[in-house]
Amino acid sequence: MTSQDGLPQSTGDIMPSGRLGIGFIGSGFITRFHIRSMIGVREADVCGVWSPNREHAETTAALARDLDVGMARAFPTIEAMVSDPAIDAVWLCGPNHTRVQNIDAICAAVERGATLRGVACEKPLARTVAEAKKITARVDAVGLRHGYLENQLFSPAVTKGRDLLWRRGAALTGRPYLARAAEEHSGPHTPWFWRGDLQGGGVLNDMMCHSIEVVRHLLTAPGAPRGSIQPRRITGHIASLKWTRPDYSDKLRKRMGNDLDYTARPAEDFASVTVEYEAENGAPLLGEASTSWSYVGAGLRLSMELLGPEYSMSLNSLDSGLKLFFSREVQGEAGEELVEKQNADVGLMPVVVDEAGEYGYTAENRHMARAFLNGGSPDLTFDDGVEVVELLMTAYMSAEQGRTLPFRPEGLGTFVPAVATGAWKGWETS
Repeated sequence: MTSQDGLPQSTGDIMPSGRLGIGFIGSGFITRFHIRSMIGVREADVCGVWSPNREHAETTAALARDLDVGMARAFPTIEAMVSDPAIDAVWLCGPNHTRVQNIDAICAAVERGATLRGVACEKPLARTVAEAKKITARVDAVGLRHGYLENQLFSPAVTKGRDLLWRRGAALTGRPYLARAAEEHSGPHTPWFWRGDLQGGGVLNDMMCHSIEVVRHLLTAPGAPRGSIQPRRITGHIASLKWTRPDYSDKLRKRMGNDLDYTARPAEDFASVTVEYEAENGAPLLGEASTSWSYVGAGLRLSMELLGPEYSMSLNSLDSGLKLFFSREVQGEAGEELVEKQNADVGLMPVVVDEAGEYGYTAENRHMARAFLNGGSPDLTFDDGVEVVELLMTAYMSAEQGRTLPFRPEGLGTFVPAVATGAWKGWETS
């Protein structure tokens, strides 16, 4: 079901009563994005933050109070936060390698009598198919409703463009048949993202979860179930184009610490995936997605396209309405005041004025909060997150074997990417 503006609405347009008290697991970059987005979410309050780093938890809780989006406080344990009567739902935003442990702590508290309306989990749901299924089975066993957080599907530009093309172009000339999506920037903020053993892979696991799902979303008719188009074959490619070069691997070690040795255990910094879908009527559809940690530009760039018989749409997050110019004489500390993953501070720079809104976090969190408050399930659940992980792992398998694979290939349930085990050595560069 969709609202008039095209945003997913699994619970209709009835305004929920009361407000949802949210507790965050994790206190880093993504949690702060969510908290900033809550300025535009009337249905929820940020009431708690837990992090293994108590100081970070206190600082992030203070951000929520400063923004007036809730009287958040830091909690000493996950169990204490989940058991607090002010907490109605948990947003799981911690590192990938802590996902199973965090879910176990949430469910253990529920088993001891804590009451939650739901749990929402950031992308990707897990590092492997086995982990994703384990997480989903655990929350189902204790009766928790769940939502999979995929912000780019809720981006206002994606929502509006998809609605218009399907309502006008597809209705008159036929359904779209090709979608493309790309997410590119210069690399993650924190060390664990770069470590395949902790993160579960490289840029394919980190960001392809966005792009591959946006492609599917664009190709799916508004109001139709996610399963109305079916993935049939997948082709994946991965490469380390930049960060295994000796000068850049040295820079990475100096910036991230000696525990990160890209010469010994690299992860891919570029990935491309082609998914061959089959439409409801058997017609072939194509989805193309690429992701990069080796992109050099103003900052994070999100781009999407949708093409049909007599129409097309395209968007680029760096085509902003506001641009600033700074001459060489303007010197100051590097930051990210203009755009996420900002790479320059002089010259002509685009400014993404409301990143939390433009990237879809505000609409995403509004949707999740309304679903939990109304006692329903969000449009994206852990079950959808499991399939996303299955698509990602199939892409890794394809890249390792150097061939196109059917979906779902044999051995998918136990597969672990070579990037995650340390067996992948990347492309040698000089």
